[in-house]
Amino acid sequence: MPKDITDEDLELLGDLGVDAEATQTGGRSAREQRIIAGFEEIERFVQEHGRKPEHGENRDIFERLYAVRLDKIRESAECREILRSMDSHGLLDIGDDAQSSRVNEEPSDEELLDALGVGAAPAEDVTQLVHVRSREEKTAAEEIAQRNPCKDFGEFRPLFEKVQHDLGTGQRRTLKYKENADVKKGDMFILDGQKVIVAELGEPFVSDYGRPDRRLRVVYDNGTESDLLVRSLQRALNKDKASRRITEPDLGPLFSDEEEEDDFPTGYIYVLRSKSEHPFVAEHRSVVHKIGVTGGDVKGRIANAKKDPTYLLADVEIVATFKLSNINRKGLEALLHKFFGTARLDLELKDRFGGQVEPREWFLVPLPVIEDAIQKLMAGTIGDFRYDSDAAKLVERCESA
Repeated sequence: MPKDITDEDLELLGDLGVDAEATQTGGRSAREQRIIAGFEEIERFVQEHGRKPEHGENRDIFERLYAVRLDKIRESAECREILRSMDSHGLLDIGDDAQSSRVNEEPSDEELLDALGVGAAPAEDVTQLVHVRSREEKTAAEEIAQRNPCKDFGEFRPLFEKVQHDLGTGQRRTLKYKENADVKKGDMFILDGQKVIVAELGEPFVSDYGRPDRRLRVVYDNGTESDLLVRSLQRALNKDKASRRITEPDLGPLFSDEEEEDDFPTGYIYVLRSKSEHPFVAEHRSVVHKIGVTGGDVKGRIANAKKDPTYLLADVEIVATFKLSNINRKGLEALLHKFFGTARLDLELKDRFGGQVEPREWFLVPLPVIEDAIQKLMAGTIGDFRYDSDAAKLVERCESA
């Protein structure tokens, strides 16, 4: 092995798909190796497309990069000398096409290279390729770009619509995607402004690069889908600075250690009991409760209860409060109301103007059960339980109804 081939050079050649052992024969220097490797990429393009790479905004970004590289190689006498014997396609011939293809090119070659993150190399080393993306990175980018119509999108459309509704009501939230976080079946994200769901998760395998991976089926809310790898999706989410993970509706990050714009530094879950003389309420007073969440003072909130249909047009007493920190108030309240939804009080009242009102925040639930549910909520286990209104208790979801 020539002494001037460093470990960094070997790694670089590997990323370019060049067999380092094979190309180190003949006493080639590391610089010559890089020149040859860069030229071989251009030759592969010609073999695949039957033409030289061309400039132009309508061309693929890598074709434009190869076109820039070919121009630089043609302008270098050293490069032409090294590559002359292997130029099977006549790429080194400097003719009118080399200049005309660059007329009115926008942006400039240097700007293009900068936009690609390649950067124009110094004139004495125009084929330095240390910033060119590896084959693995290119494959990931191509996978994300390739989408097909989702033939069974009718099955996914209601899910996307439900998720949008949940986001609006606070039952779901979006969190900043944590770099290279795990991806599971059913996970939902926002990527490049679109909602996506991981519909299927294939069997694990080890990729050509020696890394564990899986094939996914990812469905987008615009009716398309992609068949891509977990690592490809992770790279796309990492690259998109606005990418988000969509939480599950059962608990989500309501007690997050990471503050969001809608979070309150403190708040209260409160449970009220009505002093109404309505016959039904009076008969079942011990189990008729209003459950709510507020970011302010509970006593101030109920000061005018007897004038407010929300409070059954009667005074109320506070039977329990639970102080909380860093909560999404709207989402938490919606979660509790959904959890006890089967026990919602079905009651119509006339307000002071004679209009019919139907309070929606009162439930036929014993106080100890409410306290139990809130403890499980704080512990993050409420998603494992449901409220059995017939038995008036919490039961594990695996139990039969």
